[in-house]
Amino acid sequence: MSAVYLTFIAVLLSGLGARDQVTIAGLSLRQGARPAVLLAATVITVGTAMFAAWAASVIAPEMAPPARMFLVAIALALAGLESLILAPRAPPREPTHSLFATGLVLLSHQLTDAARFLIFGVAVATNVPLPAGIGGAMGGIALIAGAWAFPEMFTHRFTRMVRRVVGVLLVALALYFGLWAMGVF
Repeated sequence: MSAVYLTFIAVLLSGLGARDQVTIAGLSLRQGARPAVLLAATVITVGTAMFAAWAASVIAPEMAPPARMFLVAIALALAGLESLILAPRAPPREPTHSLFATGLVLLSHQLTDAARFLIFGVAVATNVPLPAGIGGAMGGIALIAGAWAFPEMFTHRFTRMVRRVVGVLLVALALYFGLWAMGVF
């Protein structure tokens, strides 16, 4: 059960102000809170969380514990760098009404975002991918639902600042775990 909670909290922190969340908030501001957008985003969020957990289930059992910790360090570093480097774009002035196009954009954002890297990392570290995937999916759904219901909250600079701070913390954790896996600590 701890993998569920750990992943849930990690996804909430790393996903605040993420590209997918800002995209949903922008659509909700321009078009109103469309239930179909929320449903499509929820399906994609669950799918990407389960994909990250599945990838961990394929890789983790074959690795020795120090190698798993080093892979966790790589996942943390990628999550931190994504949070620091890839900033969400401003919402389009005339967003599409196509659910397919919206879904494709969300899928492309989520496949390489910090939250999915953290789901993968927690699943590898704990070697219990299903609970990590469930916790990550729940955290992702909470983020998407928050952006859909309260879009004004996710267009402020405060969320970008929090995202940068979380990115720095993730890179620092990646360094720690990487050094620990190499036997320095």
